[in-house]
Amino acid sequence: MEHSARHEKGFHFWQQWLFYTSLVFALFGVVLALFGNNPVFRPYHRMLAMIFFDQEAIPESMHKLYTFVMGPMGANIAGFYLLLAYIARYPFKRKERWARSAIIVAFGTWFIIDAIVSFYYGVLFQVLVLHLLVSVPQKALPLIFTWKKFEN
Repeated sequence: MEHSARHEKGFHFWQQWLFYTSLVFALFGVVLALFGNNPVFRPYHRMLAMIFFDQEAIPESMHKLYTFVMGPMGANIAGFYLLLAYIARYPFKRKERWARSAIIVAFGTWFIIDAIVSFYYGVLFQVLVLHLLVSVPQKALPLIFTWKKFEN
């Protein structure tokens, strides 16, 4: 009985982790969409400016386009993570297998396509930081540690 309670506690931790970190990332998407050109994102902007323009800042002629792109990108991040939060909060919590599968398919698709594009354009920071330091702890670990709970 104690062993089962400990396993349920572990599942609850990872389900809550997935839910709350998804809300944080959704908020990040909103901030990126509405305030993408702020000092917090300056290192990312600088990195992209160096890769694509070989200079410290996005050229003035590209600035309007670049800040516009932050809007739809942030909106997509917000929507995607709100959907993940909903899945984590309800069907994942009920251990519905489709919820686990949906997370794997959706984020696996994003992971692969984003990594290919990032490698192609030489934006290795995107792959190393966003993929490995964000996606693995935020999505992969909850799936790994709760995997067997979906077998029954």
